[in-house]
Amino acid sequence: MRHTCSRFLSVCTRLAGVRGQKRTESLIKRMASSFAADRTSVTGENVWVEFTTLAAKHNAVNLGQGFPDFAAPLFLKKALADAVMNDPLNQYTRSMGHLRLVQVLANVFSPVYGRQLNPLTEMFTAVGGYGVLFSLIHGLVNPGDEVIIIEPFFDCYLPMVKMANGIPKFVSMKLKNEGGTSAKDFVLDRDELAAAFSPKTKAIIINTPHNPLGKVYSRDELTMIAELCKENNVVCISDEVYEWLVFDGLEHIKIATLPGMWERTVTVGSGGKTFSATGWKLGWAIGPTELIKCGHDVLVQTTYTCPTPIQEAIAVGFEHELAAKGTDESYFKGLSLSLAKKRDLLVKLLTEAGMKPIVPEGGYFLVADTAPLNLTFKSEKNDPYDYEFCRWFTKERGIACIPPSAFYSDKSKHLTDKLIRFCFAKKDSTLEAAVAQLKDWKGQN
Repeated sequence: MRHTCSRFLSVCTRLAGVRGQKRTESLIKRMASSFAADRTSVTGENVWVEFTTLAAKHNAVNLGQGFPDFAAPLFLKKALADAVMNDPLNQYTRSMGHLRLVQVLANVFSPVYGRQLNPLTEMFTAVGGYGVLFSLIHGLVNPGDEVIIIEPFFDCYLPMVKMANGIPKFVSMKLKNEGGTSAKDFVLDRDELAAAFSPKTKAIIINTPHNPLGKVYSRDELTMIAELCKENNVVCISDEVYEWLVFDGLEHIKIATLPGMWERTVTVGSGGKTFSATGWKLGWAIGPTELIKCGHDVLVQTTYTCPTPIQEAIAVGFEHELAAKGTDESYFKGLSLSLAKKRDLLVKLLTEAGMKPIVPEGGYFLVADTAPLNLTFKSEKNDPYDYEFCRWFTKERGIACIPPSAFYSDKSKHLTDKLIRFCFAKKDSTLEAAVAQLKDWKGQN
């Protein structure tokens, strides 16, 4: 490899003097691409890169990328500052999770699961929910194994399955009636889901509360999925990073708590989503020892462990919540109520602007139908309508949003029709700026 690099640099140097910098850059790109592993070709274009860059370029009100722009709770930030000042906490911690954190996770979730969780063997932490998902998928999926992915899906599921040389099998949620205005109106067809299972199926990935729809799966829906998992001896990876963000008195139900599902389910959580500190990138998995080991075996060969101070601070955050549970001091309770109000404000604004919002039951996001606006676009890239709308809306109307077709397989992108996704986990001033932009747009039409 050293000889190859030396020859490469020598060629580049000679070309720079003879044929110019542009020719050199072209050669560098060609040679660099020849070195890339085949697995990197499955990732495709990243929707976040394009639309985050576009929002910044046009100084748009960013209701696109899913992160809060309001402050994380003061008690959490203070806990991190205190942790950093405690010298031993600036060193490595155990790879399966900082002891204080996994102990408090066991205290929080044991009553939910109805079983005493073992903090040492039935959970691990990773760099964000992303890191947990990557570790689990690569620890469970062999080449040729099939993984059922429910559409729309958070966009990392598909490339992670492909990078593990798994075979994705897609099943789409669809509106049960054309007039549906709630996320609960998106449903799975049992026969279609059952048909996706085969002797090669290793796992199914579910997400509740759902991104991008904001759907919260009902007990009946989860029971249907659970029955199929048990019938086909399939592992369930349950992405529940928005579990505390449920509105209107609905109940978040963990599929792992249903009969016969603990032993075949790994649940994914997120400290960043839980405490509005997405930049901290800390996630965890909870499940039976045998499945947790599969994910942890991958983790130790990638990041090995997570930042100790962040894990310490998240532990303090959960301890605060345990002490405040059921009172007005509960951060989870206050955040959920606050986000419900922000959701209702955005629903009102989008309705007034002529769109038809699909009201979410939980999470950060809502999708809105732009069909009533009767807009058309000419696409140079032959992209779906929602990509063109989101580009236009960001550039010309000053509000950034995300095209939901990024959350579908190529064969199913048409199902998004003219939906677009907004994030309402924003401070009031951000939403007020969006109000001004929408009112200005309405006044021009």
